[in-house]
Amino acid sequence: MVTIKDVAARAGVALGTASRVLSGSSQTSADSRARVLAAAAELGYVANGPARSLRRARTDVLGLLVSDIRNPFFSELAHAAEQEARQHGYTVLLANANEDPEQADAYLQTFAAQRIDGLLFAPQSAVSPQLAATLASGLPLVFLNRTIEGIDAPLYGTDNTQGVEQVLAWLQRRGHRDVAFIGGPDTISTGAERRAAYLAGCEAHGINSDDRLLDAGDFLVDGAAEAMCRIIDSGVTFTAVFGVNGRTTLGAVRALRERLGTEQAARIEVVSFDDLDWFEFASPPISAVRNDASAIGRLGVRGLVDLIAGRTATGQRIPTSFVDRAPRDIQ
Repeated sequence: MVTIKDVAARAGVALGTASRVLSGSSQTSADSRARVLAAAAELGYVANGPARSLRRARTDVLGLLVSDIRNPFFSELAHAAEQEARQHGYTVLLANANEDPEQADAYLQTFAAQRIDGLLFAPQSAVSPQLAATLASGLPLVFLNRTIEGIDAPLYGTDNTQGVEQVLAWLQRRGHRDVAFIGGPDTISTGAERRAAYLAGCEAHGINSDDRLLDAGDFLVDGAAEAMCRIIDSGVTFTAVFGVNGRTTLGAVRALRERLGTEQAARIEVVSFDDLDWFEFASPPISAVRNDASAIGRLGVRGLVDLIAGRTATGQRIPTSFVDRAPRDIQ
């Protein structure tokens, strides 16, 4: 079993320095911190959980690190999590990663210095040295809607396969074959899962999987608009667009209208994974998968509270529903 002494030796620092870094103390140099975090990640260091808990004083504070607070899904999730946490006697510190792994790492470091009791986390990428140190510290952690392969932490999130299947069935009912798919980064679990589910179901639903119809953004508006423009510029024809989250759909709609004009863009049906408030007022209205972000936030807090108390927690995939706003006169 790897010990903190092994980490200190690998990093070439004193044992006390390694201990301060891994406990979240800011009383170390940037160079020492980087070396210790890298050594912990390389060695797969995991703190002794029971011993760590004996040394930690409870603060009754939870950290909540979301991917993008501008995304209404995460806004709703954060509100529900904060309300649920209050019911359990916890205060929530909310941080926004802005879909930026470096910004996420900065907040993980801040949370460590604040000595939070547990972390609710929607990650942006793979394991960074800072996240490795967070895991090594033994801090109770649950994932919200996104996960990282290889990390044994409960996930409370959307049933992505079910949601994509609902979209594919809707596209088939609407008679669409040529569909522009605007995905998200494959480095993020939701982006990878939704793309995989879409490709796996295309043939069964008669959907064209031509590579020119497939592109990906960054789960943000501008990146999605750029992806939509690349598909338009390729010259491939399509009758529908599927955006894999709400802000991706917004970027796709903006690009359609700017490149094709309002009248031509309105002839293309748009469907979204995530239902935003304005979709019903769009012209034409946008059909969408509806996620239960509130349930994810509440269940995530309950699971984290169980972990903090030394109980087991089992993640859950939350079912989706589908809101069909398509006009009935199109066959």
